Amino acid sequence: MSVPTRSRGQREDGHPDSRLARRQRRLEELLEAAGVVTGAELDAILDRYLATAKPANGARVVARAWVDEGFRHRLLADGNAAVAELGFSMGGGIQPQLLRVVENTPRLHNVVVCTLCSCYPLALLGPSPSWYRSEAYRSRVVRRPREVLEEFGLHLPGHVEVRVWDASAETRYMVVPRRPAGTEGMAEDALAGLVTRRGLIGTAAV
Repeated sequence: MSVPTRSRGQREDGHPDSRLARRQRRLEELLEAAGVVTGAELDAILDRYLATAKPANGARVVARAWVDEGFRHRLLADGNAAVAELGFSMGGGIQPQLLRVVENTPRLHNVVVCTLCSCYPLALLGPSPSWYRSEAYRSRVVRRPREVLEEFGLHLPGHVEVRVWDASAETRYMVVPRRPAGTEGMAEDALAGLVTRRGLIGTAAV
């Protein structure tokens, strides 16, 4: 999908994430001024976090849901608690993040967007792709989801409902794709290798 990125001068200060970012930066400044932590230490913490934030984490969650029916039910009911079973956290610093996990079925396909910003479950999906942050994707997928999915190469039958989930500063979404046919005998690790970041967002099948 070819989409233009937002211009450097465009701002979204009305979005809650913008206010949170300012509050977070102010807190960092106060901690640095009080000698509690240095800027270098904060950078090191962020680097360690990003080093462990990757799509493979979300893939592990999906693979477990595919092989463990009990875990799948827990994941759909309480995403935060379920991913914690695998050692993942949705802690959002100043404001904790609620993880909602939605499941694709033969009659329903889910796709995730953040129309006002680029809210995204970073810990499970890794840094967001540029197209997810682009204004073109954010504005069009809610109005013409099938058209956008087709541009990604995903053609869904007419009887399949497409449901778009809009993330926010408080709530992040992740998709559990349908398990591919013929994978019944595959081990959990091998199943995880089939899951892509686009599948976790909903712009691709697995």
